[in-house]
Amino acid sequence: MKISVLLSEKKREIAKTWFDLIVETYPQDTANFLKTQKNRFGNPVGHTISEGIEVVLEELSGEMDFARISKYLDNIIRIRAIQDFTPSQAVGFIFLLKKVIREELFNEIHANHLFDELLVIESKIDQLANISFDMYIACREKIYKLKANELRNRTSRILKMSNMFKEAEVEEKDTAGF
Repeated sequence: MKISVLLSEKKREIAKTWFDLIVETYPQDTANFLKTQKNRFGNPVGHTISEGIEVVLEELSGEMDFARISKYLDNIIRIRAIQDFTPSQAVGFIFLLKKVIREELFNEIHANHLFDELLVIESKIDQLANISFDMYIACREKIYKLKANELRNRTSRILKMSNMFKEAEVEEKDTAGF
């Protein structure tokens, strides 16, 4: 028995447990909504997380197509980057997968002496965490650039408006003197 086979066989249980742990990182009201609202359009965050973890689990038990995983991880990370999470909280959901795998597959891993394979899987999860952190930083940099540009544009508009007021005052003084 290989751990990849076990991951495939218990994918549904692992995905559900991992989803529940991820949702618990949100405030209680949000967590309740994410768990109960199943509509893709009514709950795009929950859908994105659910879809992403399914792909991660598929790839984790296979050849690890990092291009495919990155696409789905990026969707999750983008959501978490704009929310009120610290960097470690935003990408920490990846490490929750280690916990879920150990708990869900403990008996099988122990009975079949799959500890070496578990270490390989956990190394892959660590790689996913590194990729996720890079994605998070890129998202945050983009957010900061957008905020800086918006502040610069607002300041520019204010300065232009204040300059117009000064020009209008100068024109009034010039025309009042005639």
